[in-house]
Amino acid sequence: MMRSCLLWLLALSLCSTEACRTNRKVQSSMKTTVFGKLRDGREVHQYTLTNKAGMVAQIIDYGATVTSLLVPDRNGKIEDVVLGYDSVQGYVDGTAYLGALVGRYGNRIGKGRFQLDGKEYQLTINDGENHLHGGKIGFNKVLWEAKPDGGSGEPSLVLQYVSRDGEEGYPGTVVLNVRYTLTNKNEMRIEYEGTTNRATILNPTQHSYFNLSGSFTKTILNHQLMIEADDMTPVDKGLIPTGRIASIANTPFDFRNLTAIGARIDDSDEQLIYGRGYDHNWVLRNGHGEVRKAAELYEPASGRLMTVLTNQPGLQFYTGNFLDGSAKGKNGIAYGHRTGLCLEAQAFPDTPNRPEFGSVTLRPGQRYGQTTIYQFSTRQRSKENRT
Repeated sequence: MMRSCLLWLLALSLCSTEACRTNRKVQSSMKTTVFGKLRDGREVHQYTLTNKAGMVAQIIDYGATVTSLLVPDRNGKIEDVVLGYDSVQGYVDGTAYLGALVGRYGNRIGKGRFQLDGKEYQLTINDGENHLHGGKIGFNKVLWEAKPDGGSGEPSLVLQYVSRDGEEGYPGTVVLNVRYTLTNKNEMRIEYEGTTNRATILNPTQHSYFNLSGSFTKTILNHQLMIEADDMTPVDKGLIPTGRIASIANTPFDFRNLTAIGARIDDSDEQLIYGRGYDHNWVLRNGHGEVRKAAELYEPASGRLMTVLTNQPGLQFYTGNFLDGSAKGKNGIAYGHRTGLCLEAQAFPDTPNRPEFGSVTLRPGQRYGQTTIYQFSTRQRSKENRT
């Protein structure tokens, strides 16, 4: 409760409703505080980034995790739009990857096995018979080294993690740098750069759960979504891609126009039954490595609009189907079924076992690069002409 009150006071001091309505600027800044301690005594720090428009992002160095994102609605009211916890222990014990940076491989690898240069590697199994989001101790469960950087006039935080050879079964020592920048265009810009000392695979992603209503007691079913994709990758019962690329036309997966998420989520579709809702990879258009628009997410009541841009080939849309109210989040709120959604930019799931999906191999001398942007704006009611 104390942390939530401080967040509210922070938002109020940075941007009152009247200040936001009149577009009054505040000074961009970054502040560092101690968020808590791990069981071994190491401190976890929280970095508060504020841009000139008054938007605020808070990030901790445990898991390179986004803990809160304060964004105005159409009336200038600032509210938090990402699920999270009030304490370090919530993130240590949590199993839903709330706000975390996941890897080495975001998403699933079938049976945790893959071959590289003629050698088979066995990764940690942590999702049924499969490997998910880097294993039992992935990037979300380690302390990163953080370095604030505000030299550009826009607050920026660089986090680095060195993943040692053999960690969770992965070959090679990988050095991954992730830069979070809160731009003055109300964007949370995430840039990744990775290197390795021997051939490996790498596919990190950001796993924030969004609820643009500003209330974590509400579901995301009335949010409207558009994805820049004509196809998706169907999965089996274990949510591992079958290898097919399937058209979304005339299916519940057609989000080529803004569509309410709840409109078809409970249809008697085999893929929806497998995922208990949406938990699938969309094949983004123009997947040639350039940053382009991947999706739009709109919440009609608040008017908040989030645009996702990325240079990745795929986007995982997940509707919080495994949230069951057992985990207590901010203010002690129990995060119920479908109270948050993820839009994760990525290479396709199980790509190491599906050469038809491309390659996620990183070799010495090469650099892994990814850019993903979550851009926030608002839409007035008079412009709500799509359903």
